[in-house]
Amino acid sequence: MARAPGRAVLGFIAGALAVMTFHQGMIGALHAAGLLGSTPFPMDPTGPLSVPRIIDLCFWGGVWGILFGLLLPWLPGPDWLRGIGLGIVAGLVGLFIVAPLKGAPIANSMVADRIVLSLVINGFWGLGVGLILPGLLYGRRLARA
Repeated sequence: MARAPGRAVLGFIAGALAVMTFHQGMIGALHAAGLLGSTPFPMDPTGPLSVPRIIDLCFWGGVWGILFGLLLPWLPGPDWLRGIGLGIVAGLVGLFIVAPLKGAPIANSMVADRIVLSLVINGFWGLGVGLILPGLLYGRRLARA
């Protein structure tokens, strides 16, 4: 297992890549199925720097990836399941902590289908992190051999 700094860097990369693939892929699939109004890869400006929303999502996905990379040696279970757990935790933090801090209604106004969609999207993102990060760590070990 890589040391903590390496796991943190690769965790950031895995988290950002999982946003671009798994997270946005699930948004696209849900949109195509008529279950979600949002489309993937949003380019509308957000935050104090007015960066495209997809860049903001990749940044925060990377931050969560750092946390996952650092905790990985101590988390029980298979990598993919640990990743889903990460996504669900990140989704719950977004719903119950981040949304109210941004002035949005807590947990999408407690509308069940919106909460479920958020957890599905974030859980799928977490699955991506749980699959991508071990691949990056394994590839790093192969490159050293």
